[in-house]
Amino acid sequence: MAVSSRSAVVAVTDAGAGEDADRARLHQMGYKQELKRGLSVVSNFAFSFSIISVLTGVTSTYNTGLRYGGPASMTLGWLVVAAFNACVALSMAEICSAYPTSGGLYYWSAKLAGNKWASLASWVTGWFNIVGQWATATSVDFSLAQLIQVIILLATGGTNGGGYVASKYVVLAIYGFILILHGLINSLPIHWLSWFGQLGAFWNAAGVLVLVILIPSVAKERSSADFIFTHLNTDNGMGIHNKAYILGVGLLMSNYCMIGYDTSAHMTEETKNADRSGPIGIVTSVVLSNIFGWIYLVTLTSVVTDIPYLLSADNDAGGYAIAQALHTIFNQRYGSGVGGLVCLGVIAVAMFLCGVASITSNSRMGYAFSRDGAMPYSHLWHRVTKHEVPLNIVWLSVLVAFAMALTSLGSQVAFQAMVSIATLGLYISYALPIFFRVTTARKSFVRGPFHLGRYGVIIGWAAVLWVVFITVLFSLPVAYPVGKDVFNYTPVAVGGVLLLSVGSWVFHARFWFKGPIVNVDTY
Repeated sequence: MAVSSRSAVVAVTDAGAGEDADRARLHQMGYKQELKRGLSVVSNFAFSFSIISVLTGVTSTYNTGLRYGGPASMTLGWLVVAAFNACVALSMAEICSAYPTSGGLYYWSAKLAGNKWASLASWVTGWFNIVGQWATATSVDFSLAQLIQVIILLATGGTNGGGYVASKYVVLAIYGFILILHGLINSLPIHWLSWFGQLGAFWNAAGVLVLVILIPSVAKERSSADFIFTHLNTDNGMGIHNKAYILGVGLLMSNYCMIGYDTSAHMTEETKNADRSGPIGIVTSVVLSNIFGWIYLVTLTSVVTDIPYLLSADNDAGGYAIAQALHTIFNQRYGSGVGGLVCLGVIAVAMFLCGVASITSNSRMGYAFSRDGAMPYSHLWHRVTKHEVPLNIVWLSVLVAFAMALTSLGSQVAFQAMVSIATLGLYISYALPIFFRVTTARKSFVRGPFHLGRYGVIIGWAAVLWVVFITVLFSLPVAYPVGKDVFNYTPVAVGGVLLLSVGSWVFHARFWFKGPIVNVDTY
């Protein structure tokens, strides 16, 4: 059994006097130190900042934001999402400080849900989180493969100039090659992997700064401030005319851009001073991503002058709005779109580094989840190499992500249904432990060094209600009339995860899964 009482926390303080405090705290939670603690607070932050990657999120979902509401839904909607997302991040950081373990959210749910519901809460939270993470890796790397295809298309003349249009099989092959590279990088020892995390953070910050200076200076035509902040695009071609509805659906872009900061929690067993560094990594990555993302978004929108053209499949970029916008402004200024391709290359590198961090995060979550026996063949997935790397789960993450993308061969709609849980799946897993924190464990919660004081419950409720709101919002139809080609499969995908996790619990897991287990004899 695991220890979670107030007295145990006091006891570990004394026990840790003669040994490493992080190791002692981990032992108190019931786990041996198997991964190498080689990450500083900066490295921990870097992984989350790299996986949030506003260059990746904004670029890959800009078409959605432009179609549903346009400039107003993106620039002002971003601020709304940022405020509520900060509540989610702060609440998660507070819990992370109390329980700094790689299991993260599912471990927190087990400790906060109460004895009666602990194992079920842990099981459902864990499966939502790991499936959401697999879907995130899938969406990031597949978006990169699509961007590479668009870069090749523009470099060879564009849609209207005889440019090369890759088939869905070629795009899938590019995607598979990217995944293999990410698997190889994640097979490296943590001190090398830490370097990629820090490079990702630097590249995203520097890339945004370069682009926000370069893009407006190159553009001959720029949108007015009134257009950027107040123009509502209702001509979406999807049969939706209610302005509030359009604005709501447009929030999907901003929400997708901000997922992934649970990475800091999953890396805590490899982080020094984890009960402080983990929470700091969560909060700072979200705050800085909100700032950098909004500046990048406003800059891109400043060169949007013809929304229907940017979204048209007949433009040179085949309907990829950002690629077409960048290609156009450089063509108008210099008579060549090469500069636009360079900008897209900068974004592609950011996507690649985001994909590296995605595999890192879900492999650590998979390692922890299998350590507690929750995954099929768990004994295989939590093994670590002599370099203290969970190699088997790294490559399982790669294989699952590739399998998820195979749905794209059937139809793009099916693929979008698969990756829709990348957003809601993760947000639901974020909200569950927070919900238990403000209800079941409201009075018994033992705070760590980072805490919200008397505001913890209020901020926690704001976070939970926000996730409930977006879960309902993003399950609504995105086009009318509703048909199989435009059906919103998000509730089907999310409901499927819920049904499978609860169903497997009722018929199988409840007989043997008791939540996080102890793998040390003394602590």
